Amino acid sequence: MNNDRWHETKIRVRYKDTDRMGVIYYGNYLTYFEVGRAELMRSLGYPYSRLEKDGYSLVVAEASAKYHANVGYDSMVTIKTAIGEVKGASVRFDYKILSDAELLLVTGHTLHACLDSATQKMTRLPGEVKKAMIEAMTSGRY
Repeated sequence: MNNDRWHETKIRVRYKDTDRMGVIYYGNYLTYFEVGRAELMRSLGYPYSRLEKDGYSLVVAEASAKYHANVGYDSMVTIKTAIGEVKGASVRFDYKILSDAELLLVTGHTLHACLDSATQKMTRLPGEVKKAMIEAMTSGRY
């Protein structure tokens, strides 16, 4: 946790995350987005396991990544995640991934639709979850 709008998660780059050039394979940054998002939700008291138990899923409807720089195996990276927008049945997460030297590696976002797990149809975000997301988004406290 920090004092700006971003929730932080640190991860060490594994060998399997790199490509033949020895740097993080570009597609793995989406996995890093997922790690950051899951930890942010956990910090709000709503890990994905709780949402699923309550009968909801947050499915990816859109993903975007812009690549600025890269690092390789055994590097430490910081995944910064923030809630960018909350609507009735969707939420957007914003991301910044930085090297240990604070070099900006990737920026991006994912947009998630809330589904009722039983019907597989879009539904409103659960009230408590939406409230926690909006509070975190406006206060910057995760």
